Amino acid sequence: MVTGASTAELTVILVDARNGVVEQTRRHAAIAALLRVPHVVLAVNKMDLVGYREPVFAAIAEEFTAYASELGVPEITAIPISALAGDNVVDASAHMDWYGGPTVLEHLETVPVSHDLATCHARLPVQYVIRPQTADHPDYRGYAGQIAAGTFRVGESVTVLPSGRTSRIAGIDLLGEPVDVAWTPQSVTLLLEDDIDVSRGDLLVPSADAPATTQDVEATVCHVADTPLTVGARVLLKHTTRTVKAIVKEIPSRLTLDDLSQHQAPGSWWPTTSAGSGSAPPSRWRSTPTRTPAAPGPSC
Repeated sequence: MVTGASTAELTVILVDARNGVVEQTRRHAAIAALLRVPHVVLAVNKMDLVGYREPVFAAIAEEFTAYASELGVPEITAIPISALAGDNVVDASAHMDWYGGPTVLEHLETVPVSHDLATCHARLPVQYVIRPQTADHPDYRGYAGQIAAGTFRVGESVTVLPSGRTSRIAGIDLLGEPVDVAWTPQSVTLLLEDDIDVSRGDLLVPSADAPATTQDVEATVCHVADTPLTVGARVLLKHTTRTVKAIVKEIPSRLTLDDLSQHQAPGSWWPTTSAGSGSAPPSRWRSTPTRTPAAPGPSC
């Protein structure tokens, strides 16, 4: 679920009406909150096996909403369904006239999932350096990538991170045609006025809005490896298009998903598995040897 939720705008968490909120439900809610999924749907399934009773649904929805709200989930929509009978999946259920909300399909088709990142801090991770070195383009040097956020304009001063070198945008190519302005999520090629060293993994940002760089990263993460994570462990840290080596400097706490309790200084961190009590502690890494510029989150 971690991989899928990392790019999701909405997640559907399925609950058996007979069992209610269980450990796996809490774990899935915590992962959705950790990865900042903006919309969560609680689909209370098998309502036919509990006689389509409203109090059963209401109790499950109340318990889950309270738990997910503590985790910081911004929007929760609870829908009672019976997948076997098709109740509230596509069409409204005749057995649950007490429910006046949308069906699952109706909600999926109408929930707003777009974010206006064009007004956020402009960021372009370089994916590829284009140097055709042909007779038609002997000196062409472009920096290609998908704009992660914000807007870039010809003539704008930009900084290359982590080196800190600056230049101005001489041109922007979009689908093989020159344009004056480009914005997220377009894939473009930027041409700079100066011949400076830029390679895959670098980050192009406006000079007036450059993020701070750091070697220490503190994050709350899900550990899904087969072995426990310990202080001093060597890991790979991926930031946009760059992957660097890092060392776990500290694991100050571990979050138990059952009751949201923090366990201070656990020493090691066991994997999150279906058989264990999943945990997601804040961890600190030191990356080497380059400095990593901070990237904007989904909320700018």
